[in-house]
Amino acid sequence: MATRLTIIGAGPGGYVAAIQASRKGAQVTVIEEAEVGGTCLNWGCIPTKALIASADLLEQVRKAADFGIAVDGAVRYDLQRVRERKDKVVATQVKGIRALSKSRGVTLIPGRGSLLSEDVVRSVRKDGTTQDIRSDRIIIATGSRPARLSGFPFDNDKVMTSDDAVQLNSVPRSILIIGAGVIGCEFAFLYRSLGAEVTLTEMMPRALATEDEDVSAIIERELKKVKIKLIAGVQAVSVEQTPEGLMACRLSNGQDIRAEKILVSIGRTLNTDGLRLEDAGLTTGKRGEIPVNDRMETGVPGIYAIGDVTGTLMLAHVASHQGLVAAENALGGDARMDYASVPAGIFTRPEIGSVGLREHQAREKGMPVKTGRFPYRVLGKAHVMGEIAGMVKVIADAGTDRVLGVHICGAHASDLVHEGALAIRMGATARQLGSMIHAHPTLAEGLREAAEDVHGLAVHLPPPGT
Repeated sequence: MATRLTIIGAGPGGYVAAIQASRKGAQVTVIEEAEVGGTCLNWGCIPTKALIASADLLEQVRKAADFGIAVDGAVRYDLQRVRERKDKVVATQVKGIRALSKSRGVTLIPGRGSLLSEDVVRSVRKDGTTQDIRSDRIIIATGSRPARLSGFPFDNDKVMTSDDAVQLNSVPRSILIIGAGVIGCEFAFLYRSLGAEVTLTEMMPRALATEDEDVSAIIERELKKVKIKLIAGVQAVSVEQTPEGLMACRLSNGQDIRAEKILVSIGRTLNTDGLRLEDAGLTTGKRGEIPVNDRMETGVPGIYAIGDVTGTLMLAHVASHQGLVAAENALGGDARMDYASVPAGIFTRPEIGSVGLREHQAREKGMPVKTGRFPYRVLGKAHVMGEIAGMVKVIADAGTDRVLGVHICGAHASDLVHEGALAIRMGATARQLGSMIHAHPTLAEGLREAAEDVHGLAVHLPPPGT
């Protein structure tokens, strides 16, 4: 008899786990409250990048004259068509996942899932009707939602979360973005391209505080170039609406910032509430996360958890890989997660691609390191493209020369970083990475030169101090 597997959540972790388990012969049921693809497809990765793609093209057209291309008439955007394109991209992807799941024999049940016991899952539909599914194995993949500031009057318009902002119902003349992390910085560049006056606040000392310090410095410089005001080291205390209809936000330094709209992007809350975890013998950690081991097993045999609810790296591709691991193990396999070489992309302007340790993380661990850097402005391909802002940085162990981290800030960084991910996964050294022939003219040459610079051997850099 086939193993009965029930998955709560059809996001990038849940639906991938479902397809993988079905391929291996399991009888798979997926419960999803909203839509397949989860946050990533419907409110996060895909719709935001569709909007950013429109803004990037707008910026390119604005620079057309620099490339000898004449554009007659005003260059402007059509907000309705921008939204329609974004919605079409999302709808196409949703349709594809549904069709793929159906082709694999996955049963999709609409509703909110919860646990009645260690082997029974209940789905509650919007009309209140319920369906109980007895299972041999269970995977929890319920994801996360935007965190909110207590006391802030969220109304989906004047005071928004990223879920609201991705709808892009209008472009305000001014917007205050609270939180200069990944989401905040991406939206800051997006709204600025569309003409809004943007102010960005951050409680940490710098923007993108989780990234390498050199990367943060470049992004802060680019924010300044496009006149996005960054106020770091402050917290948002309160907000109220003025008689003129503006939103006034009081900061911890006593400063008042007024804007038409406020976007709160301070992180995400894990979706473990309402799951009735205790009925299955599960408990959560301090942040509401479900603790798991590297096999994605919870403390209850037969129950697995993947994605954001585990409190590990909150990335769609991590959730997907965790889904593969959980599905494999739920059916008797022995797969394990390794987070050492997980790449990440941030779609600011310019892009960021990062993998492995940041320099400050390595030093905090007491690891002796050597670093190599190579600026985009030295690359011929960067000049051809008109994209000279940026840098490639390679971090290597000072003793073994093994690559510990690669951090790229510049055009196509999110694509280029995967060479660094492979180097880390395969245990390559900086010398090995630097000795590999890279095609010319390409942006990837910057990675070779940065690896060579770890040992002061980059051909296209002048001697130190000159």
